[in-house]
Amino acid sequence: MDHLTSTTSASSGATVWLAAAALLLTTAALTALQRQRKTRSSSSSNAGAAAVAAAPPVLRGAALVRFARAVARDGPLEAMREQQDKLGSVFTASLLGLLKVTFLVGPEVSSHFYLAPDSEISQGNLYEFTVPIFGPDVAYAVDLHTRNEQTRFYWDVLKPRSMKANVAAMAEEVENYFWRWGDEGTVDLKQELEQVLMLIAGRCLLGREVRERMLGEVFDLYRDLDNGTRLISTLLPYLPTPAHRRRDRAHRRLRDIFTEAVRSRRNSGRDGSTDDDVLQRFIDSRYKIDGRPMTDAEIVGLLIALVFAGKHTSAGTSTWIGAHLLSDSNQKHLAAAVDEQDQLTAAARRDDGAGQHRPRGGVDHDAIQQMTALHRCIKEVLRLHPPVVAMVRQARSDFTVQTREGEKYTIPAGHTVMSTILVNHHLPHIYRDPHAFDPQRFAPGREEDKAAGPFSFLSFSAGRHACAGESFAYTQIKVIWSHLLRNFELKMVSPFPGTNWSAVVPEPKGKVIVSYRRRANNTGAGQ
Repeated sequence: MDHLTSTTSASSGATVWLAAAALLLTTAALTALQRQRKTRSSSSSNAGAAAVAAAPPVLRGAALVRFARAVARDGPLEAMREQQDKLGSVFTASLLGLLKVTFLVGPEVSSHFYLAPDSEISQGNLYEFTVPIFGPDVAYAVDLHTRNEQTRFYWDVLKPRSMKANVAAMAEEVENYFWRWGDEGTVDLKQELEQVLMLIAGRCLLGREVRERMLGEVFDLYRDLDNGTRLISTLLPYLPTPAHRRRDRAHRRLRDIFTEAVRSRRNSGRDGSTDDDVLQRFIDSRYKIDGRPMTDAEIVGLLIALVFAGKHTSAGTSTWIGAHLLSDSNQKHLAAAVDEQDQLTAAARRDDGAGQHRPRGGVDHDAIQQMTALHRCIKEVLRLHPPVVAMVRQARSDFTVQTREGEKYTIPAGHTVMSTILVNHHLPHIYRDPHAFDPQRFAPGREEDKAAGPFSFLSFSAGRHACAGESFAYTQIKVIWSHLLRNFELKMVSPFPGTNWSAVVPEPKGKVIVSYRRRANNTGAGQ
């Protein structure tokens, strides 16, 4: 059985989480005092609006210290599960009454968090750390209305039917990249997958202006953005550390490169009939309120954000897939995934013999939809290793939740509210043997993620805050792993990796060394 992380790796990473949490509590104290004053007057005006349930159990003083020690010793998952066992599915961590963070564990208490409007629960200023990464013209640097419009632009360019046009381009990039592997060798899978994902991003998201001229430089710049996004960055994003200075230089250079690409495209006179990539769709987008197009700076900011989110999260997920499938304990799941690819390859060859045109390798949108075994493997990795460990919002008005045991709690306005995605994905009343890698838990007849309602599986968030890139993420990961499974025999050389908890998006720790041998009868690109 593969475990989410070993005690040793969790302990070292959790120390960073502990230090970050302590810093957060300290720096937030004065802000919390001011928020409390505003909240009291708001809450008093709404006192009679609904019946008031009990306040959640509170973790404070010595108990809070013990919780912090458990995070350092056992990691965030086990520490929060321990508190859930003691206090229930809803509890509040309080530092001297100044900062109060209420944890919501489980789908039964999650609906308000994911469905309520921003007037009741919002991100507030909790995500200001993204401003140095994406720029001052997009996302959490702009007002809510503009942000919602920009989110709509994302949904428009990443909707599932847009993926049909991208599959062939993704497959070509993947085939060309892995052709250079040769017949056998040893590689760091994490590094290889990062590079091929950047090639896909360049082809499908950035436009050929960037793909053909500067992709190598862009890859290095995004690495500096990644390295400048650690837990300390979420608390003190402008702290003049060497990593932050490299992050800022990378951001400025990316803005220059992408701005040149946008202006080149605008000046070329080309339109969607010539270029149907994300860059062109952003250029053609219009705000509803006044019909204006996006500025160059807005397009550049959205491109930086889109590639950052897609590459970073998909690279981690793709690497975890390799770590799990290639481990000795999961050979039956690997065999099922390989068998599925062989069947699809055989079907593609039959179609070719019957005169039906197929793209190279037989991978098209229809084939992607048939990869159910691979889909379940990806989904199981996302359950065990969600790209976002927890989501955090600010309660702007009181709201009440009810646990599966029937207990009701009122979370007051002003509380910071945390949905514990990582813990939710390991709840034994939802997921049988939750630490085990078991893709079949999502198979018809089991479907454990649906047993407790829509908030049991949250790797792409949910409700009002569902991720627009879900279809794109699944598609590019399937294209990559379809090619690897069809064309190579793979074996894990290094030990199963621990989790690097120091990153905002936890990733496999260290190198993931894999040996490969090209499979018989697969001797060329396009197989």
